[in-house]
Amino acid sequence: MKARLLRLSHALRESFWLVPAAMVLAGILLAFALLAIDRSGVLPESLMEGDLLYNGGGTGARTLLGAIASSAIGVAGTVFSITIAALSLAAGQMGPRLLRNFTRDRGNQVTLGAFLATFSYALMVLRSVRTQDEGVFVPHLSLSVGMLMAFACVATLVYFVGHMASRINVDTVVDLVSDDVQSAIRGWATDKKSPAPPAPEFWKNAMPIVDDRRGYLQQLDDEGLADWAAEHHTAIRLFVRRGDYVFPGAPIGLMRVAAAGADAAIRRASALSPTRGSTGDVQYAVRQLVEVAVRALSPGINDPHTAISVLDRLGTALCDLANAKLPTGVHMRNDEVVLVVPEVSYESLVSLMFHMIRQNARSSSAVLIRMLEVLTAVAACELDPERRAVLKRHADLIVVSAGQEIATASDMADIQRRRSVFETMLRDGPAAVVAGGNV
Repeated sequence: MKARLLRLSHALRESFWLVPAAMVLAGILLAFALLAIDRSGVLPESLMEGDLLYNGGGTGARTLLGAIASSAIGVAGTVFSITIAALSLAAGQMGPRLLRNFTRDRGNQVTLGAFLATFSYALMVLRSVRTQDEGVFVPHLSLSVGMLMAFACVATLVYFVGHMASRINVDTVVDLVSDDVQSAIRGWATDKKSPAPPAPEFWKNAMPIVDDRRGYLQQLDDEGLADWAAEHHTAIRLFVRRGDYVFPGAPIGLMRVAAAGADAAIRRASALSPTRGSTGDVQYAVRQLVEVAVRALSPGINDPHTAISVLDRLGTALCDLANAKLPTGVHMRNDEVVLVVPEVSYESLVSLMFHMIRQNARSSSAVLIRMLEVLTAVAACELDPERRAVLKRHADLIVVSAGQEIATASDMADIQRRRSVFETMLRDGPAAVVAGGNV
């Protein structure tokens, strides 16, 4: 149940309709409240006849409210139609992440909500206006507030144009996706040392658990599943992590000691979705950023500067992760292993970050040089020997790829020099790099 609630919460946060719907409801409630004040007669006559509030007749009020309502809904539809067309063209260069950032952007949601709320408010007030033949009722306060909301829509339209112009800028898109990566890493890394996974022999006689569902594992209540395993004196090892696809009929995990209801417990503790993406899926966040770089390096676009910008963000993420402890996915109860969930290793994360970019940048010396510079900066932050060995392996792969594609001797010499700087940083530290005149 907790996993399903988390999935619902995530879906609501990512949805485009929630904020506009809330603003429409607020506009309708505001109309009812102000109409009640207008009908109550508490407003002084001098205020209603002055210049602060609308003081026209019923016919003028209907015309004014009709103009506000039709203008608000017309401008909303036209602006957002043109925006979607522009985003579709830009998404071809930067990937579908741009459209996702558009739908979850609060500025876009508030803009649409402002137009729709004004439209709804104007309609609710319009229905209450009465002319001379119907028994005169002109809601002066409500009409005045409606005019203010119309002016607010004009300001919102100006804001929206500038906001969208910045949102389809490639650097802004890279920053937005980079924020997703940093948020995922902050939620993934831990300050506590996790227990080591048990030896493979621990699962020697374990029984498979089959799941008939299909879809991406979006949320997992691992603590709840660990409690269930402890209560039933067994241990469970899952084969999937957040973001992995669950195939129907395939084993989803192992159970060390037979316990009735294990498959049902896993279903209760997990929530699947037809699309990938969750707050705890660090691989998905990194893939979004890598996709921007790979598209930029395609022959049809050929934008190495965007790829370099992505590499800078990936290096930042690794520096944030430097010397942090990574979860092993092992859950203990009473000093016994009850649940093991596969987790992303440092090596697999770095490979996910750099493999595809390196493979698509073999002929771009500028991108390969920047990759080595990013690895050098990360090596200056990272002190763990095993992680530094991972960085060294990727630096070696960059030089090998460059040797296969880079034909210009001077470009290859620059790559070799950056490789030498990386080795110096890895071996002797920043002082030796400065002493060697490489900074």
